[in-house]
Amino acid sequence: MTKVKRALISVSNKEGIVELGKELDKLGVEILSTGGTAKKLKDAGVKVRDVSEYTGFPEMMEGRVKTLHPKVHGGLLALRDNKEHMETAKKHGIEMIDLVVVNLYPFKETISKKDVKLADAIENIDIGGPTMIRSAAKNHEFVAVVVDPKDYPGIIEELKAGEIKKETKNLLALKAFEHTASYDCLISGYLNEQYRKGELPKTLNLTFDESSITLRYGENPHQKAAFYTEPFINQTCVSNAKQIFGEKQISYNNIFDADGAFELVKEFKEPTAAVIKHANPCGIASRATIEEAFKDAYDVDPMAAFGCIVALNRKCNLKTAELMKGKFMEVLIAPGYDKDAMEWIKENKKNLRVLETGPVTKSNKGYDMKKVVGGLLVQTRDWPDIDKLELKVVSKRKPTKEETEDLKFAWKVNKHVKSNSVVFCKNKTAYGIGAGQMSRVDASIIAKRKSDGRADGGVMSSDAFFPFRDAVDEAAKAGIKAIIHPGGAKRDEEVIQAANENGMAMVFTGVRLFKH
Repeated sequence: MTKVKRALISVSNKEGIVELGKELDKLGVEILSTGGTAKKLKDAGVKVRDVSEYTGFPEMMEGRVKTLHPKVHGGLLALRDNKEHMETAKKHGIEMIDLVVVNLYPFKETISKKDVKLADAIENIDIGGPTMIRSAAKNHEFVAVVVDPKDYPGIIEELKAGEIKKETKNLLALKAFEHTASYDCLISGYLNEQYRKGELPKTLNLTFDESSITLRYGENPHQKAAFYTEPFINQTCVSNAKQIFGEKQISYNNIFDADGAFELVKEFKEPTAAVIKHANPCGIASRATIEEAFKDAYDVDPMAAFGCIVALNRKCNLKTAELMKGKFMEVLIAPGYDKDAMEWIKENKKNLRVLETGPVTKSNKGYDMKKVVGGLLVQTRDWPDIDKLELKVVSKRKPTKEETEDLKFAWKVNKHVKSNSVVFCKNKTAYGIGAGQMSRVDASIIAKRKSDGRADGGVMSSDAFFPFRDAVDEAAKAGIKAIIHPGGAKRDEEVIQAANENGMAMVFTGVRLFKH
């Protein structure tokens, strides 16, 4: 338990600080403060002692040096039950500080500004604040440290009862170290971008905040799970989506699949719908309207779609919502929802979790990461635009205009299918998806079976080159007329020959689409 006789308050975010100061003043707590915080408290009638008066040193170097002084940190770090510490403090006129209320310069907000200058970012790197927080948090047996304005009411409540509880100080100290660690991660990440110019960092420091979306459980019900989001999100995605409806709590798998579904529909400019199960699409279609796209995407494989996640790249209108009648869907994610569509969903789909993203934006910045036991794999997210690739026709027959459009559609879908994978498409509909196979020919056989004749006259995309001609021959049996893949195999000539023998057009991209 800690009785608070003296508090040090120095905050950048002054939300609630006057109310806190007044309550501390009423309780007879002496308040030390600095700069703008001291002025704000004094203007509100709160009794304040300037830190510079206490230390005997003025604030200097344009405020860069204010609290970096032994009389401050001695008052924070001294062990109250250590006789030598207390004698040293008395000898040097160091007074004990029992409560520290500090939050930091707005570094995150500064670097979020468009065209921020490096000098401005550096000037907003707090030094004294993190030092005080860490000193107080280290000595949390005797000192309470508060970094979040949301904790002010609880602190006042406990002080009015007499003392700050040990359990409270423990949790406040943990929160304080999380706060300074996150702050330093933002700084190192920003400076890595400035000084290493896109190179991967030598030491990867990551910070994520707990999402407002709470999860039911992990991949399986016996596993605990939480959802964390990046501090800077530069595009529309599942991580900044809002759950606007759904009586059932969302799960780990729902978020993972919703991410896969929405990232897929973001590939397309036309109204597009994707139906996802276990991170792979089981149907996707682009149409003139979003209701047509949803109907045709779902009808590709209604059996596989049971319990699916659906993503739309347009607002969900009433016509689209009504097409969901009788269909078991876990999650619907879309840029927005017409009022009458949401009314229908609330009335008819009470168990559907509904996520809203806002207007669709897309970016290749940032990293993709995969956790392995004892380590982390990191790669860039830079993917080429299919419309800017130099596509090389290697077959005798060139693809038609319609085939070329379908080849590009299939290629975009293929980017989002687990490897080894192939995709059969026709009329901007993915009818056959062979996903996650150890053999590319097996993937082709599955895509042929799934397409069930509907891809006859259509196209095929493969995420990697064909090591043998067998997958091409399987595609020919399904009526595939054009194929797009990276090329680059030892047996390319044999594969091209298979395309020519079957009257197919074949296009090389030079870009592999592996996804594990």
